[in-house]
Amino acid sequence: MDCPVPPRKILVTGAAGFIGFHLAQALLARGEHVVGLDNLNDYYSVPLKRARLALLTEQANFEFVQIDCADRQAMDQLFAKERFARVAHLAAQAGVRYSLTNPHAYIDSNLVGFINILEGCRHHGVEHLLYASSSSVYGSNKLQPFSVHHSVDHPVSLYAATKKANELMAHTYSHLYDLPTTGLRFFTVYGPWGRPDMALYIFTKAISEGRPIDVYNHGQMRRDFTYIDDIVEAMVRLVDTVPTPDATFDPLNPDPGTSNCRYRVYNIGNHQPEELGRFIELIELALGRPATKNLLPMQAGDVMETYADTRSLEAAIGFKPSTNLATGIARFVQWYQEYHSIGGH
Repeated sequence: MDCPVPPRKILVTGAAGFIGFHLAQALLARGEHVVGLDNLNDYYSVPLKRARLALLTEQANFEFVQIDCADRQAMDQLFAKERFARVAHLAAQAGVRYSLTNPHAYIDSNLVGFINILEGCRHHGVEHLLYASSSSVYGSNKLQPFSVHHSVDHPVSLYAATKKANELMAHTYSHLYDLPTTGLRFFTVYGPWGRPDMALYIFTKAISEGRPIDVYNHGQMRRDFTYIDDIVEAMVRLVDTVPTPDATFDPLNPDPGTSNCRYRVYNIGNHQPEELGRFIELIELALGRPATKNLLPMQAGDVMETYADTRSLEAAIGFKPSTNLATGIARFVQWYQEYHSIGGH
């Protein structure tokens, strides 16, 4: 009689965070065993992070470990003990504007933490590492839409620089140690259980409370807003899409998005940038009340527009995000009102 095959063990770092929480849920729903790691720092609401974790810990195949990725010894011990088949590394110090005033937090989390992940994967047989990069790596690039085949050597924030560094570090480990790595350049992810430091949460909260909202560059910015369910669908498919060397890679004309080793980078965006003004209008519509706008100039570290070329992603996994902005914002506002009606904060 055949013995049942136990579920694979997958590490999701940043599991109490916005994207990590949703990814862990999706992996659990398809029968994986998920170890969720988070340091539960207070960059934003710890009660919100704990509320996400509470939903995950209700499921039998989920276990939580409170570790900081920058803790080298703890990370070594975790990898040695658990023997993960796959790793989805989403833990990071997030936020462009915060990096202007707290640069050391980004070095500790995004660089030291990432090298500990790479070393854990290298020494303990991890079959595939997915990790969060960011659309911010495109920096001062003006060529639209942003393509993984474009150079990204001109970041305009330390946060972006650390994400670009992650891609370079991952490529090095793919080259030296044959570690399959896939970088995910997320484009303005939003949706239920979203982060309180993101524009959608900030605007929804302020408008709900009758307070003015700060609108940078007088609202004349465009963002490729991407709904969380689309992000997660792409990630779940990519977990099993282990990169192979690109046989067409030309070292005399190197393609930044691929390699002659097991390395890939993908944009995960909606391929449809929206004006910030339209974004605000849809929040007003979902809330049924107008916003009072405090119009401000462009802030350091911001970019005018993000616009994802998702053709490489579609070719790899046969999927492209499709949730329209009006639907996504309405779902977020519904979640926000329900969460805060029961005392969430």
